[in-house]
Amino acid sequence: MNTNDTVQSYIDGQYVGDRIAKIPNICPFNGKLLNSIACASDSQIEQAISSAIDAFTKWSSMSGTQRGRILAKVAQLIREHSESLAKLEVMETGKPITEARTVDIPSAADALEYFAGVAPTIRGDYYDLATANVFTRREPLGVCAGIGAWNYPLQIAAWKAAPALAAGNAMVFKPSEMTPSSALKLAELFVQAGAPAGLFNVVQGDASVGQKLAAHQRIAKVSLTGSVPTGKKVMECASQTLKHVSLELGGKSPLIIYADSDLEQGVYGALIANFFTQGEICTNGTRVFVEKPILDKFLERLLAEIEKIKPGHPLRSETNMGALISEQHLEKVLNYIKIGRQEGASLLCGGDRPHWSSDQEELAKGYFITPAVFSDCTDEMTIANEEIFGPVMTVLSFSNESEVIARANQTSFGLAAGVFTKDMQKAHRTVNQLEAGVCWINNYNVTPVEVPFGGIKQSGLGRENGLAAIDHYTQIKTIYNEMTNIEPPF
Repeated sequence: MNTNDTVQSYIDGQYVGDRIAKIPNICPFNGKLLNSIACASDSQIEQAISSAIDAFTKWSSMSGTQRGRILAKVAQLIREHSESLAKLEVMETGKPITEARTVDIPSAADALEYFAGVAPTIRGDYYDLATANVFTRREPLGVCAGIGAWNYPLQIAAWKAAPALAAGNAMVFKPSEMTPSSALKLAELFVQAGAPAGLFNVVQGDASVGQKLAAHQRIAKVSLTGSVPTGKKVMECASQTLKHVSLELGGKSPLIIYADSDLEQGVYGALIANFFTQGEICTNGTRVFVEKPILDKFLERLLAEIEKIKPGHPLRSETNMGALISEQHLEKVLNYIKIGRQEGASLLCGGDRPHWSSDQEELAKGYFITPAVFSDCTDEMTIANEEIFGPVMTVLSFSNESEVIARANQTSFGLAAGVFTKDMQKAHRTVNQLEAGVCWINNYNVTPVEVPFGGIKQSGLGRENGLAAIDHYTQIKTIYNEMTNIEPPF
C-alpha cells in the first residue's frame, strides 16, 4: 500500500509499484521533501487499462440510477473526510487551508453529487418518420483517460471522473506529479462507495505517462487540464487513434471595468480575478481594463485592499495567500516581473519575496511572492500577452466600449472574460462580442458545477460540468426501425 515516503499508483482497488521512487514531491511552503513518487511502468499502465476495461463491462451494464447512487455516496464520503482532504491539498499545492475548505473540496463533492443526479436522465431522442421510427441511444465511450493539473488536484479529478462515470465510462487518471495524492484518496472512496475495482484507476508519473495514455489504442477519450503546449502534445498523441479529446488549457483573460460600475465591486472583482490561489488559476482576469475616468480612484482603492492580503503558513486560518507550486515556477513569475519593469510598466506594489518573522523561519525556503500590480501597461508588453500564472495584475486603461472589446480580443487565448458595469445593455453587448468560453457580469471566477465550463481558440476544446459534459463522454447510436415492407431494389 501507499507509504509515507513513497506515492504509488492505485490500480484495480489496490496500491501497486516497486517503490522505486523517481520524482521528489516537495512541499511548496517550506521546500521540504514530502515523499517521492514511483512512476507507473509500462506494464502497470497496461494493468490499469485492462482492469478499467473489466470494470467498464460491469459499470456500463448498471442502470443510471444504480451508478448515481454510488456517485452520491462518494460525494458524501468526500464531505465526511473534507478536513483531511483539505490538509492534503494544502501540503502539496501550498494554497491557504481556507480556500481548500471552502472551494476545492466542496466543488469536488458537488460535481459527484450533481452527476449522480444526471446519471439516470441520460437518454437519446425519438424521431417519428412517415414509414419508420428512429431513435438514438447515448452510449458510453469506454475507458477514458484524465490528465490533471496541480492547482486544483481533487476538484479536477472529480470534474473529469463525475461526468465520465455518470455516462457509464471507466477512467484511468494521471494526476500532476507535483500533486499526486488527492486523486488516490478519491480512488479509495470510489471503492469504499461500492464502485467496481478498477473503475477509477490512478497512475503516477510525468508527462511521458500522460502521452502514453493519450496515444493508447484502448483508451477511447482523453481529457486534459493543463497548458497550451501540453494540450497540443496530447492532441497529437490522440490523433494516432482518432480518439475523443477534451482540452481545458490556459488563458490571458480580460476583465473590463467600466466607469459606471460600482467601483468597490470592480476592485473586489479584480482581486478575485488575480490573487485567489496565488494567481494560479487558468481563468484569471490578469488583463484588467479600467476606463480612464476612474483609473486613479480604482488604483488607489485597489492598493488599499491589497494591504489586507497576508502571505503566511497555509495551514493557519488567518493566511489568505499561500505559496506558488514550485521553485521553478517562482523563478518564472519573478522573471516576468523583471521583464515588466524592463519594458516600462510601473510596479505599484509587491512582486518580491516576503520577509518572515522568527516564528515563521521555515517559510523562508518556501515559494512565496507578494501580490504585484503593474500600471502604465500597453497591449504589446510581454506581461500583457503571456500567461504568467502567478499573482501579477496588469492594469490597462481604455476610452470607450468598442476600443476595449477589440483590445480584449487581441489574444490567442479565449478561456474567460469579465465585465463590471451597472448598465446591463452595455454588459450584454460587451460579453456577446468577447471571444471567450466563460463570461461573468459583475462577478468573476464563479464556476458552479451546474453550468458548462471551457474555452475557445487556444484555450481548449469541449466543456466540463453541466449537461454539456455528458456530450463529451457519450457517443450517439442511431437505430432505424422500418415499419413497412421494402420494395426490391432492382
